[in-house]
Amino acid sequence: MSAIAHFTRRWTFVAAHRLHVDALSAEENAATFGKCNNPFGHGHNYVVQVTVSGPIDPVTGMVTNLSDLDAFARRELLDRFDHQNLNTLECFRDTVTTTENLCRELWRIFIAYPHAKLERVRVEETGNNAFDYFGEGRAARFGE
Repeated sequence: MSAIAHFTRRWTFVAAHRLHVDALSAEENAATFGKCNNPFGHGHNYVVQVTVSGPIDPVTGMVTNLSDLDAFARRELLDRFDHQNLNTLECFRDTVTTTENLCRELWRIFIAYPHAKLERVRVEETGNNAFDYFGEGRAARFGE
């Protein structure tokens, strides 16, 4: 049986968004989202961490080739999200642009990475707020 290891890679991108639900009144949106409901939006320097796992290749000693993972992240994450207004992206057309929902969208993207198993998506929105997503129906396994 091959040894299994977890590998976490980190990327950053800058994006703006506005937390708003059309079905709520202006007062309800303000009460729910506070300053994050600013009509002009606001921005974050997001930090994304993706953890993948797999057998350690006996030749390379790696779970996945870092160049492959970086190329995938450049194409699927950075080129799509960096310096964008999240509210204008098709993936958020019917979804509030919370960081929880951003985690889910990034999971949907990285689950397609073909060279390792996706274990976790973590998005740091601010120095005080970070969100982890482990996939639908999966329990959080902190400390891994």
